[in-house]
Amino acid sequence: MNDVTTQRFERFGDFYPYYLEEHADPRCRVMHFVGSTGVIGVVIAAIVTANAWWLLAMPLVGYGFAWLGHYVFEKNKPATFQYPLYSLAGDWVMYADILRGRISLFR
Repeated sequence: MNDVTTQRFERFGDFYPYYLEEHADPRCRVMHFVGSTGVIGVVIAAIVTANAWWLLAMPLVGYGFAWLGHYVFEKNKPATFQYPLYSLAGDWVMYADILRGRISLFR
């Protein structure tokens, strides 16, 4: 299993290409996409039911799928452990890039 880079990133624009390299396996990207979509579903469930307890599931759903993708498919350590805020932003930028067709889920 690869270790997270020792390189230091001071700007998200410099971090994002590294982030994408860490998600080269399409199966890992699918897992991230499923997790992020699940987070959106959890937020909708919280709003529809007017029950904020749903929000406790957000990290479990989002990180659960993403980390499974890293450990099972990428065989690397999620960048979340070294760059938590950049990684969270990277998840949503990658999600948007997938929806826009800039990144493929399957290649």
